Amino acid sequence: MSIAQDKKGISLKTALMSGMALLLLISLFYALQKPVAIDVDGDIIETRAFFTSTVEEVLENKKVAIGPNDKVQPSLNSVIKKDETIKVTRASKVTVIVGETQKEIITTPVSIPEAIKLAGFDLGPKDIIKTLAVNKTVADQVIEVIRVTEKQDQIEETIPFETEKTTDNTLEKGLSKTIKAGQPGIAVNTVNITYHNGQEVAREVIDSETKVEPEKAVVAMGTITSISRGNLNFNFDRAAYMTVSAYTYTGHNTSCGLKPAVGLVAVDPNIIPLGTRLYIEGYGYATAADTGGSIKGNRLDVFMEDKGQCLSWGRKTVKVYILN
Repeated sequence: MSIAQDKKGISLKTALMSGMALLLLISLFYALQKPVAIDVDGDIIETRAFFTSTVEEVLENKKVAIGPNDKVQPSLNSVIKKDETIKVTRASKVTVIVGETQKEIITTPVSIPEAIKLAGFDLGPKDIIKTLAVNKTVADQVIEVIRVTEKQDQIEETIPFETEKTTDNTLEKGLSKTIKAGQPGIAVNTVNITYHNGQEVAREVIDSETKVEPEKAVVAMGTITSISRGNLNFNFDRAAYMTVSAYTYTGHNTSCGLKPAVGLVAVDPNIIPLGTRLYIEGYGYATAADTGGSIKGNRLDVFMEDKGQCLSWGRKTVKVYILN
């Protein structure tokens, strides 16, 4: 009876010691592990790792695959520290276009100029970067660079001459006479030409030198508003030289509804309003009463009684007085 009790006590003691040993092992197991956080582009994974584990082993254990261009901090062969945070930055595609050349790179987020450099391009001092307003590149970003070049050129340009007007008391109002012909000058301009990807986009004159000075023209303007023709004296608003042709009756009335007759003429109403009274040298007094498809500008068509008179008149330039 005593022997049986002793065996039972020994078994209980052995079981208790085994349990304590297991508990100790479990405690030791957890004691030997450290809390670790894995930050994958902002997504946090909480885990634990043995003090002897490396960053690479922790990532493999949590099935976090690392691409060839991804960035890992600390490095993959670093031993894990307590409360370590492993930061994984994924690489993504970025397209860089410079002129007509396009290149794709796989990179972690970098500055725009750095991405351009990684693509193998150098930025000129005046090149323009067209991209999103971001500090770092983002996935599938397209960066376009406009190549800016400049060239200076010497270009001759005509300088228009000025016109000085004087009065001539022997000339009818509306008429003018050139006393001295003007001559344009010549300027040599230094022009800065800007190109975007080889295409001209702007020109700026940065210097100008006069090579030939322009010569001013002098024109006399008529002042006379009354005149005598034989026994005729009349006042007028202005005079003008006009090309005058002739027409005869064709069976159609004038634009004013009148039957064509001597003294009725066709005009361009934009120059001479219908109803205006005129005096036409070589023809006499007339009234603007008709229009015509070919009568444009300083043109008149005077009425004559027959075709022979029209042919005899032909087309000539004569002085026309627009009466008050």
